[in-house]
Amino acid sequence: MAAARASLGRILPESSILFLCDLQEKFRPSIAYFPQIVSVAARMLKVARLLDVPIVLTEQYPEGLGPTVPELGAQGIRPVSKTCFSMVPALQKELDGRSQLQSVLLCGIETQACILNTALDLLHRGLQVHVVVDACSSRSQVDRLVALARMRQSGAFLATSESLILQLVRDASHPQFKKIQKIIKEPVPDSGLLGLFQGQNPLTSC
Repeated sequence: MAAARASLGRILPESSILFLCDLQEKFRPSIAYFPQIVSVAARMLKVARLLDVPIVLTEQYPEGLGPTVPELGAQGIRPVSKTCFSMVPALQKELDGRSQLQSVLLCGIETQACILNTALDLLHRGLQVHVVVDACSSRSQVDRLVALARMRQSGAFLATSESLILQLVRDASHPQFKKIQKIIKEPVPDSGLLGLFQGQNPLTSC
């Protein structure tokens, strides 16, 4: 297998993993666009299963913040409990055991907390980080915007769910493409990104 070039941010199913961060019940009323974010994360989860991309799921202090929401569709995936504002410490063994791992696809909440710190920890380990921008949110949209900019400054790739899905499947002749096509034909719910990225905002410019 040819190594993916980090500078281009190419992703391959066999060297990628999907991280689903803290999509829990107690966050439902406070996170902006929570149903939409969960819907897109569920989309990524379905595709990861079809392409045999490994999936890990964390829950932040589940005793107080509740379980993962059922509409994510993560039944059968054992959540990893954590208290740290990064997924990485709780997933050290998982990461250490995957010698071929190059790319992490990152979904969840909150963007300025566990998503940002997870991205920085993964980048520190030399991994590519692909933040699924339509599957990440925060209570504050200012925090969300600045955290996305911060991750980009640090070397993470920002991408939409559909762009990452099509990178993973690569070819319409893929045996799973018909199933994946049905998934991406479903309209992606609006999660407020257009308002965040419109205009010449210096936080999101190259």
